[in-house]
Amino acid sequence: MKISFPYMGTSHIAISYLLENLGHEVIYPPKPSKKTLSLGVQHSPEFACLPFKILMGTYLEAVEAGADSLTTSGGFGPCRAGYYGELHKRILHDMGYPVKMLVLEPPLMAPLTFYRNVKSLVRPTSSWTNFYRVFRVAWEKLRALDELEGLLHELRPLAVSKQQITKTYERGLGYIDDAGSVSKVLEAKDAALQDMRAVPVDETFTPLKIGIIGEIYVVLEPFVNHDIEKMLGDMGVYVHRSIFLTNWTKDNAVSNGEKDIRAMAVPYLNQLVGGHGQNSIGETVIYANKGFDGVIQLAPFTCIPEIVAKSIMPTITRDKGIPVMTLFLDEQTGRAGVETRMEAFLDLLKEKRNKQEAI
Repeated sequence: MKISFPYMGTSHIAISYLLENLGHEVIYPPKPSKKTLSLGVQHSPEFACLPFKILMGTYLEAVEAGADSLTTSGGFGPCRAGYYGELHKRILHDMGYPVKMLVLEPPLMAPLTFYRNVKSLVRPTSSWTNFYRVFRVAWEKLRALDELEGLLHELRPLAVSKQQITKTYERGLGYIDDAGSVSKVLEAKDAALQDMRAVPVDETFTPLKIGIIGEIYVVLEPFVNHDIEKMLGDMGVYVHRSIFLTNWTKDNAVSNGEKDIRAMAVPYLNQLVGGHGQNSIGETVIYANKGFDGVIQLAPFTCIPEIVAKSIMPTITRDKGIPVMTLFLDEQTGRAGVETRMEAFLDLLKEKRNKQEAI
């Protein structure tokens, strides 16, 4: 198969390794850009959310580059994202692109469907033993990528040179990309972490601490959220993201590991509303209990689960004393506007901290 997939953060490094080493030709679409978004908007329903439109544009760029198969994740529940794979396929077919769409549904919810789709990725000339070997390497790459990014969030606000820490991190991504075995991935990760920790930092600086919550795609993909984590880090803010791809995968594909988060949400929202709606509530409570200065909720415009969560945030702010700012993102959202709102939010958080320290 000539197969492609959508970008989501740095996950393409691991996904491309998996697909290439299963014997497929990977077609890399360009990274999401204004052109990608323009294509997606042109060929998507008007009130579809931003992730739908960017994925649509990505798929169009991929099939125009020669892809005959696409792989993506699925989902269940009230959130519309569970239907996106089918809708994207129908739009592409109507446009004259008879691509094969492999939608990997959560295995705990649809084990047979998941097995059939994974089996279709294993070439007849390959074996399940080879799949297991390749998958292990790809999984270790994902874990390493998430660990590097977590350290980046810790070090960026403290780094004397923000440019140096960013370049060191990007060099570390290259180490992970080049590794071809589990042991090599672990060596590459250790080398990358060591390089990052060697970057000079200002240990006397105490940054504001902000938790990032919201819908998984707009949280993980920098193009969608205007690289808000880097923006905040460069402003001297420690960012902690509630979702990483490895913890989300383990919690939703291997075990129901989000029970603790949802339990924290129960006093405010005692049932699933689709997507990450209930999680956003629970994670905000957790950040408040950990003493974070504030929370930023990222959500696609028209996303019902996050709209429900946003309506409850003022109550959490009143009860827990943690400010929450919600950013609804669509194709009209500009970086300058996001940056201005961030600056205003940080000013409020600094003022709040100064008042608390004066008491």
